[in-house]
Amino acid sequence: MTESSGNKDQQHPLYNRDRPFIDILLSQEATDYNLAELARLKIRYQGFPGARDIQKDLDKVLQRWGLTEAELLEKTRQLHEVGGIYKSRGKKEEQDWN
Repeated sequence: MTESSGNKDQQHPLYNRDRPFIDILLSQEATDYNLAELARLKIRYQGFPGARDIQKDLDKVLQRWGLTEAELLEKTRQLHEVGGIYKSRGKKEEQDWN
C-alpha cells in the first residue's frame, strides 16, 4: 500500500520570496503597508498544507500587534477602500495577485 500524500507538507512556490519579508514584519510595527502585507500573506498561506513556520510567524505578528484575523481583515478592507497602499512605480495602476 502506498503512503497517503495527505499528510505530507508541501513547499510553497513563493516561500523563499516571502520568508525574508515575514522576518521583517516580526520586527516592525503595524503601519498601513505592513497591515496590508500581513493580510495578503495570511490569505496566501491560509489552508496551505505546508510552510508551517510561516503560518506560525504570521500568527505571531498578529498577536504582537494585538489583532485578531477578523480585525486585520477589516482594517485592511478600509485601507484598500481609500486606496494607495500599493503605489505603482510610474505604471498604470495594477494589482499583484501573486
